Amino acid sequence: MFAGVAPSKDTFLNQARTAREIRQNAKSQNESAVKIQRMVRGWLCRVKIWREARLQFDATFLESGKPLSIDAFKISRRVIQTFHHTKDKERFEVYCRYLIASLEQESPKLSCIGVALNKDHAIPWINHLKKVLELSLCMMEQLKPESPHDSKQLTVYLHLLISFTSITNWKILNSGKLPESLKNGMQQLCNNVMGCLVSLNYYPVLKTLLLRGLCGQRRYLKHAAVSAIMTLSLRPLVASEFSSRLLTLYILNIFSVPGFILHLHAITPESVAQFKSNELLTRILDFLSTEQNTRIVFHTLEATFSICLLGNIIHLTQMEEENSLKNLIFPNFVCLVCRLLEHCQRYVQAKQSNLTQWHPILGWFSSDEKSTSMLDVQETTPLIKQQLSFLWTTPLVQQLTACLPVAERQDLNIPDPRKETPDDKNLVTAFKKALGNNKTSRANQVVHTLRRLGSPEVTQVALVASMFQTALSTLTQMRMDILTALSCKENFLPNLWHFISSLGPNHGLKTYLDLLAVDSKRLSPECQMLHLFCEGTTHFVTVLDDIEMYEEQKPFTLLEFCNISSFLNHFMFKAIWSGIADATSFHSFGSSTSNYNLFHAAHTLLMVVYRRDCRRPFVPKDHWLVKDVKSSLLIAELERGRQSVQLLLQKMPHVIPLEDRVLLFRKYIANEKNALGLTETASASPQSILITVHRMRMVEDSFRQLADLPMQLWKGIIRVKFINYQGLEEAGIDQDGVFKEFLEETVRRLFDPSLNLFRSTKDQRLYPSPTSYLTDNHLHLFEFAGKLLGKAVYEGSTVEVPLASFFLSQVLGQTHSVLYSALDELPSLDPELYRSLTYIKRYEGDVSDLSLTFSVDDDFMGKLITQELRPGGKAIPVTNENKISYIHQMAHFRMHTQIRDQTSAFLRGFRTLVNPEWLSLFSTPEVQRLIADDKEPINFKDLRKHTQYYGGFHDNHRVISWLWDILDNDLSEEEKRLFLKFVTSCSKPPLLGFAYLQPPFSIRCVEVNEDEDNGDTIGSVIRGFFTIRKRDPINRLPTSSTCFNLLKLPNYQRRSTLKEKLRYAITSNTGFELS
Repeated sequence: MFAGVAPSKDTFLNQARTAREIRQNAKSQNESAVKIQRMVRGWLCRVKIWREARLQFDATFLESGKPLSIDAFKISRRVIQTFHHTKDKERFEVYCRYLIASLEQESPKLSCIGVALNKDHAIPWINHLKKVLELSLCMMEQLKPESPHDSKQLTVYLHLLISFTSITNWKILNSGKLPESLKNGMQQLCNNVMGCLVSLNYYPVLKTLLLRGLCGQRRYLKHAAVSAIMTLSLRPLVASEFSSRLLTLYILNIFSVPGFILHLHAITPESVAQFKSNELLTRILDFLSTEQNTRIVFHTLEATFSICLLGNIIHLTQMEEENSLKNLIFPNFVCLVCRLLEHCQRYVQAKQSNLTQWHPILGWFSSDEKSTSMLDVQETTPLIKQQLSFLWTTPLVQQLTACLPVAERQDLNIPDPRKETPDDKNLVTAFKKALGNNKTSRANQVVHTLRRLGSPEVTQVALVASMFQTALSTLTQMRMDILTALSCKENFLPNLWHFISSLGPNHGLKTYLDLLAVDSKRLSPECQMLHLFCEGTTHFVTVLDDIEMYEEQKPFTLLEFCNISSFLNHFMFKAIWSGIADATSFHSFGSSTSNYNLFHAAHTLLMVVYRRDCRRPFVPKDHWLVKDVKSSLLIAELERGRQSVQLLLQKMPHVIPLEDRVLLFRKYIANEKNALGLTETASASPQSILITVHRMRMVEDSFRQLADLPMQLWKGIIRVKFINYQGLEEAGIDQDGVFKEFLEETVRRLFDPSLNLFRSTKDQRLYPSPTSYLTDNHLHLFEFAGKLLGKAVYEGSTVEVPLASFFLSQVLGQTHSVLYSALDELPSLDPELYRSLTYIKRYEGDVSDLSLTFSVDDDFMGKLITQELRPGGKAIPVTNENKISYIHQMAHFRMHTQIRDQTSAFLRGFRTLVNPEWLSLFSTPEVQRLIADDKEPINFKDLRKHTQYYGGFHDNHRVISWLWDILDNDLSEEEKRLFLKFVTSCSKPPLLGFAYLQPPFSIRCVEVNEDEDNGDTIGSVIRGFFTIRKRDPINRLPTSSTCFNLLKLPNYQRRSTLKEKLRYAITSNTGFELS
């Protein structure tokens, strides 16, 4: 009963497992304790040794005098092996100073070089030296040159590297106590040390120092430091005899430092002399002339540092002597610059995006790599720009363009027609005369021989031009600087043009068209040469004033402009017609590359010269027409929907005769009327509205009834009922004739300067009045005026509204062009102001003496009002530096800023009826002719040719002969216009002549009834002969039916009676009371 219960099996196993775990944990704790103790003892031992080594080092190098070299080596070796970058920093500097000082000793016991002479310590000492130099590189990389303390440390480390990369300063070798053969071995030792350093981080550290010390807000590196870095960078190159590997490292790390040569020239000119003595530029150009080498460099360098490399190469080339420069320029220098620019061009983008960043030289660019944080782009930009500018400024540009032959020039000696008469057409007459006198001399003497594509001369000129063009398309933020420098270089553009002209007949036209057939991307050097010419000439022409272009004729004569425009006109026409140029070809940036497009540049120059000619003609008649293809064929192809013709019409409508373009314009309007249901058909008549207008209140009544009409009603039929001065309805029934008179009279009154909506220039041209705000609802009136004038153009009615040229440019939308110059248009507004601004532009003294500011004073109703041309302009003086900006801002203020609201309101109304795309078919003078035929004299011979006769009259009838004789010889110009208005309700003839007058002009004998008249037939003439002989209708006046362009003429028996009655009828101004 006292027996215990036996434990279960599970309980036993659990107890055994627990005991085993306890034993295992105890064993692990013991092992851990042993490890910890071992580590602590090791750490304590190392700390002890570390402290003993530092104490011994301090005692040896800080407290005692000059230690023996072997002792110094042993003691310093222990410190270097356990070097701590923070705690041992000062000790390392002390040791470096010791090493430098020991080189001044001649005794092997005191010179550190003596240790290397001991065979037992030579190899450890060499390894020790490499470690010391490696540490010096690491220490230099952390230094900040702007700190005085770090600057002193940098001097020590640079001195150390200088001392142990060459045996020059090792006095122990120069004492004569050691054999001369030892020097070669020691120099080899130095080369070995340099090779080790280069493999570590040698050149990147030097680059870091240069970036930190030279590329900030100021230069922190002094002469000694920069000179030492230059020496250190060149020694491995010279020792390796400029091996490809080291030359690559040198180019990537040293020559890509921003403004590197610029800093050297300012701080250590002797370093630049080292480059010349080592022929470094020649070696770099030769090295990078190999495609494989350039691929390595370009793959490593990003765009920012590539630009820096380019700037340094250009600067160093510019510093070469003239004799050696000739051999360097071509082909190595030119080709290398092109390659570097093309490499950077891959990053340039047309616009901002999430993948682009801004660069002050390249503009928006994309890059897979981020620029190093050590490079302050904004601070280095002025340096890089200064270096790059050497490429297009003298004297380097002189050598680059020396391959361009000088063209013989012969002045045309065209007299200035403006001194004889203000009519610009005399300039064309003078030009034609000069052209005729010189066509056998000038044209044949300019180009002596034809040059062949692929010849060495053509290739060299084309490559140089291609280099400049690539610079234009890559250095987007320096485009204006490049263009200004090249275009202003004496005779550069004329010589380039004559060189292009020598490439084949018709100024090289066929040559370029053949070239485009095989070079679809337009990237060949020859295409780039033409591209450069177009860019440069466009830039230059836009800044030429009239005196320079028409009188001085610099740099091109008018004949040369004529030849240039003829070449470009045919070049662009054939490129578009043949399909070589499509719509994408006119983008400023190409689709496949960031090159500015050749066709865009050529078209821009063409239109710049064309608009100059439109403003002040200088080319012969029909110069702009292309006769290779008939205009009828062009119109037919356009109707078939051929895209090239549509593009031609969009970009170069001037190649089509004006008559065809006017017909096309009328066709556009007719198509729109059909689409809107505004034309009369057999089944329906278009909707029309009727307005009643008192002749004394034509503007007020018409504004009240028409101003708020919707667009479709404006484009539809508007019929008018006149109330005469006595308050009675006039008898006229409006079948378009009354409306045409209403339109002409209302427009005349609305545009009358006395209403103060418009002002007139000295040559009686109209433009919006800056003080129109004094009139109530002036902006609504301007919009109404725009609609009325638009309606006249829309319906094909000419009205007496001579608009100023600058205002017409705004109507056409030309002022939105980048190349638009307000100064060029200023003579059409104020010739005196233009002369004054031109005087300021040409003023050779100090413009500030004129006491001008960026403001303008206007006398308004006896009160002087000052308006600023720019914010704060009253306090900004005009100087020689900003006078060009002042001139253009003054012109822009007078022609745009003052009348901006009025112009916007007018255009809003005008474009309600006339599509701006339709108007792009015409130039500024052509639009004026479209509106008012621009004071062209009435051609009554043309009217007589297209006149129909009724009631017995015929062309040889006595009364008809008297009528035409009176119209030609007895009436004044004003009376002739009154006659035309009397019979057609318009005082202006149709733009294309009376052949297009609808219905045709007709004359009827009023003594024959209409039901008896069968027209101009033999029976009608015979019957009319017996009828109209009955009596002399001396009491009857001529009448008209303007809706049918019909003159109802009595059969007067005397010429004097006809003259008297006709003059009375056309001057009576009785409206439709005589109808």
